[in-house]
Amino acid sequence: MDSVSQIVLGAAVAAAVMPKLPTRAMAYGAVLGTLPDLDVLLLRHLDPLRQFTEHRSFSHSLPVLFLLAPMLAFLSYQFDRGLGLISRWRWFLLVWLVLLTHPLLDAFTVYGTQLWWPLASPPVMWASVFIIDPLYTLPLLLACLWIWRGRAQPLRVRRAALFGLSLSSAYLGWSLLAQQLALDQARAALLAEGRTEARLLVSPAPFTTLLWRAVAVDADADGEAYVSLRPGAAAPRWRWTPAEARAKGAAMILPAGQKLHWFTHGFMRVIQAEHQLQIADLRMGADGDYFFVFAIAEPATPGWQPIEPLAMARPKPRLERLAEIFAHF
Repeated sequence: MDSVSQIVLGAAVAAAVMPKLPTRAMAYGAVLGTLPDLDVLLLRHLDPLRQFTEHRSFSHSLPVLFLLAPMLAFLSYQFDRGLGLISRWRWFLLVWLVLLTHPLLDAFTVYGTQLWWPLASPPVMWASVFIIDPLYTLPLLLACLWIWRGRAQPLRVRRAALFGLSLSSAYLGWSLLAQQLALDQARAALLAEGRTEARLLVSPAPFTTLLWRAVAVDADADGEAYVSLRPGAAAPRWRWTPAEARAKGAAMILPAGQKLHWFTHGFMRVIQAEHQLQIADLRMGADGDYFFVFAIAEPATPGWQPIEPLAMARPKPRLERLAEIFAHF
């Protein structure tokens, strides 16, 4: 999720655990809630493909954070005397919960979060909320603002924090239900076209859970459709792009192609463009306007010669693309 969502989630969790010191708790919660995303600073010197696939890996690993939390809690408890007003174990619980809720929230997005790093299992992507969703963030933000500005008793602080957390968590629950409704419609449209073997993924359109983008990958093509949950909306209509079989076969013998296939769960398109072998991540963006496209090889005799991966995405102006997407609603 976006940084604001992670900050207010961390602050709300901290206030719920440590309501006697709400301002201090929320400050720590905001910082700790942002900490895992600082991995981008460590990855910035890597090539674009490694930055893409290693973001949300070690820094978002539940085992790593589970072990890191006690060390951070111990050090901060030793150096901040103001924390002496609460028990050491309550402080340890606060740090644990704030750190662990960050990757769990990220797992609800389609990007993918390597919760079990260093195990080789593919990134977890429940894909039920967009990376920025005001309806998730707003209850947490309002709860944090109320706590920050007020002089409430600890019981009221905890209730406000838990109320915001309950509303945002309920929204995540709704997103999973809405996703299942969209999945059923998308699958029915696939079956109507005879695409019984296609692999299917649905993820929300920007800022909403009422419009969903479906992506399907079959042996000979990949498809895209939009599913509106508006009452009376038309059935999804699939648009298909034929697969470049030879290009895909060439990509799958290259380490970069194998890495992207693993990271995207196979939801990718291999194309020959600009005298390069390129791979587009079908999960994010829209047909012809993907956020992540990488050049991984150039022609050689024979076949293809691997190159240092290059980022090739050229997204359209966002407002223009949003208008096209929401026309499907």
